Amino acid sequence: MSMTPDPHARTAFKASSSVTRPAAESAERTQQLSRRRRARRLALAAVVAAVVVAGLAVSLARRGGGDAQAGPAGVTDVTNVSAHPGQSPPRQLIAAGRSAVSAYYTMKLVKLPNGNAIGTYEWRLLNTTTERYEKADWAWLDVAPGMRTAAVLERDLPVGRIGLLNLATGKVQRWIKVDRSVGSVQFSPDGKRLLATAYSLDPDGLFKDASYKLNGKSVPGPKQSRTGFYVIDVATGRADFADNPTKKNTEGMPVGGRQDFYWSRDGKLVWAPGKSETGKIYYGVTGKKTPAPDQEKRLPYPETVLSPDGKLVTGDFVGKGDEIVSEIRNARTGKRAAVIPGQQLLAWADDSHLIVWRCAPDRCSPGEGEFRNQLLLVGLDGKVTPLSGFRTANLHDESRWFPVLTRR
Repeated sequence: MSMTPDPHARTAFKASSSVTRPAAESAERTQQLSRRRRARRLALAAVVAAVVVAGLAVSLARRGGGDAQAGPAGVTDVTNVSAHPGQSPPRQLIAAGRSAVSAYYTMKLVKLPNGNAIGTYEWRLLNTTTERYEKADWAWLDVAPGMRTAAVLERDLPVGRIGLLNLATGKVQRWIKVDRSVGSVQFSPDGKRLLATAYSLDPDGLFKDASYKLNGKSVPGPKQSRTGFYVIDVATGRADFADNPTKKNTEGMPVGGRQDFYWSRDGKLVWAPGKSETGKIYYGVTGKKTPAPDQEKRLPYPETVLSPDGKLVTGDFVGKGDEIVSEIRNARTGKRAAVIPGQQLLAWADDSHLIVWRCAPDRCSPGEGEFRNQLLLVGLDGKVTPLSGFRTANLHDESRWFPVLTRR
């Protein structure tokens, strides 16, 4: 059975550096497999009729309801759950354990008079005083671990300064200026540094003079404009630049646009998507290419999420028949530890619970309801708790939202 990819998700989900980041920060490419899905992050790339804002591949959830194969016994209840299963997009805080939706975004394509176009992100950011999501007119943002501060970029990317915004007041406390304009920003896992990818053009721009043929039609395409990255000390504002332009394409496909850098899990290195055993190319903070860290080299997929205690990792889709589920693996041995319902495993709430996307069990037919999904809290014992309402199944609906998950 072939399943329809979601062409609308960037990081598909955009999860914060402190938990897992997708989407993200870049668009995701779909790898379509029969009865199985896996997400890969790439750039916001092309347009066809509407946006081809590259797609997040999502699996069907378990059809017919019921519990998944039981995981380890003795799973305790997760703490500090804030659920609003009647809200989609959410208006009030969604959180469980160590992870919270600190922000979410929707996407749309804006056509320009000169035949160009631009993919834009519309943000809702958590006000930690009211615990409600409020519209935020930023082009790009990321939330620091602890959820007190957000790094924000103004509209008309790339820009020459980064704002540090207080989530309780919604006010920018100070600005960090950079010599080379940047188009994305991401907090390090400890929240003490920022990683900002520099571009000479809007990384989400689509240009008529870079057009290419797609399904027989000429569509505007992305341009190569990445110049490198900054590592910035948040406390002092010191910004060190490493030159690292976009690599030229050799496969006859349009390439360019958003090609952000990301922190490694321990924050000692940075990486960008690329051809390697891990699906990532690693660099030191000064820009020197380096081998993948041993821990990350052992992880099965680029999108794998490690549990807080480091003992478990999210695995692949493993469904058979009508049962569509994903696996949890032992991080050391690689052996299966549990099988849980969920189309995509996003973040760990604690050592035995995850936040996942799952579609409606009774409306999960491929090509119809597989993308009508909601956020769930899922235990390794198979217990399921709805956290949000369902997203629309229409992949081109501009109200379709994608969460930023951050460690509290």
